[in-house]
Amino acid sequence: MARKHKLDQMDMTELVEELRESKHEALNLRFRNATGQLENTAEITKVRRQIARINTVIRQREIAAAEAEG
Repeated sequence: MARKHKLDQMDMTELVEELRESKHEALNLRFRNATGQLENTAEITKVRRQIARINTVIRQREIAAAEAEG
C-alpha cells in the first residue's frame, strides 16, 4: 500500500492501477473474512482507508484540472 506522500507523486495511470489493486485486495480480504481465514480483521479497515485516500487524490486532481481550464 502506498502512503499519502507517495500517492501525491504518482501520475494518474499509476493511481488508477493502485486503486484497482487495492479494490482487489479488499475483495480478497472480505472473502477470507467470510470464510473465517482472516486472522487480523484490521487489514480490511486499512485497505478501505487506502482506497479512500486514492479516490481523494484522484478527485483533487480532477478539480485542479477543471479549475485550470476555466
